[in-house]
Amino acid sequence: MANREALRELQARLASRLQAARLEGMSVAWLALRVGGKNLLFPLGQSGEIFPLTSLQSVPYARDWFRGVINIRGGLYGVVDLAGFISVDTGTLRTEPAAQEPSVVTLNVALEVNCALQVDGLLGLRGADAFASSSPADAGAPPYFGNQFLDAAGEQWQEIDLRILSQTPQFLSISA
Repeated sequence: MANREALRELQARLASRLQAARLEGMSVAWLALRVGGKNLLFPLGQSGEIFPLTSLQSVPYARDWFRGVINIRGGLYGVVDLAGFISVDTGTLRTEPAAQEPSVVTLNVALEVNCALQVDGLLGLRGADAFASSSPADAGAPPYFGNQFLDAAGEQWQEIDLRILSQTPQFLSISA
């Protein structure tokens, strides 16, 4: 129960910081997340809202990474286990088990895809000033992999272009 309270408080703080960033024109560019043992960055302009993953309804004959559907504010959203999708798409193994109380991040309504991405942890907001260096995605990386960043602590961050992700044929094909 305490974990749910802490998650709600974090979500409320993130929502207020996002709103303040939009109103004040702050240089916040990404939502920072932990997914499958990796640090990921979602561009704020492509990210939607954050919700706890509850009342998930499974979908028969769907791929393993397609978790099911949920009702968010009266809308039906498909839930994709992002770590599972990336591991299948890149041919790598998931390095950490899924979180016990995962969250979902919806895609921005401008992308016109009713999809929520399951993430293991929310790490706040990041701007370009949070990183010491950047480089393009590795050769052979999926097309939705944006730049890679290295922060002052030496941790690597991978930017995910949600617009490109939402249009890739593998992502759109959920049938097993």
